[in-house]
Amino acid sequence: MKDILEKIGFGVCRYWAGILNISASRVRIYFIYLSFIALGSPLFLYLVSAFWLNIKKYIRYNSDFMRS
Repeated sequence: MKDILEKIGFGVCRYWAGILNISASRVRIYFIYLSFIALGSPLFLYLVSAFWLNIKKYIRYNSDFMRS
């Protein structure tokens, strides 16, 4: 179930967890807590991260396609 939700959620929490070297569930909890404390502003950070990861994946796919 987590893998399906993570794919739908763009993999942002998994990406940040890899960078910070902590579990993805802890990152999800932090996003939830920060959203309550900061009145939803971490949602903006999440969406920017999702956009950036999507663009990064697109660029990587096209560069691999061009090499073949």
